[in-house]
Amino acid sequence: MQIRAEPLTAAGFAPFGSVFEIPAEKNRVYLDEQLATARPGWSISLSVSRSGPPATLPLVATKMERHAYSTQTFVPLEPARYLIMVAPNASDGGPDAARARAFIAAPGQGITYAMSTWHHPMTVLDSPAGFAVMMWRNGGPDDEHWHTLAQPITVLPPA
Repeated sequence: MQIRAEPLTAAGFAPFGSVFEIPAEKNRVYLDEQLATARPGWSISLSVSRSGPPATLPLVATKMERHAYSTQTFVPLEPARYLIMVAPNASDGGPDAARARAFIAAPGQGITYAMSTWHHPMTVLDSPAGFAVMMWRNGGPDDEHWHTLAQPITVLPPA
């Protein structure tokens, strides 16, 4: 199966979460409404991660992950383009590969995955990059679910 990546826009990504941009001028954008958990008592977790080495397109995806009870927000700490591949839930609870989509985030764009959105692990495109990551966790097995795709998905570059 193949899908073509498209530029990340708020409208295109809306079924899977939300997009925010670092303000171009001195300003502050609050993202409070994007942070959510379905489990009382879970704690917000803030981590920093480095992703790399950079990948190239086409990219063959074999696994996806989700956080069934938490949103997950990625805030870029340095300018970087990165690939986002998402899929809604299928009737069997795994990702619906037939409805998968791929987006390329521009430098300065961040995302929040909605709860239970299947997504490919963070994949940077031009150079290694750092991200601040926020999600709700309790340290148990329900923090994260992994799924191996029955058929790999090849993500093609934008047309």
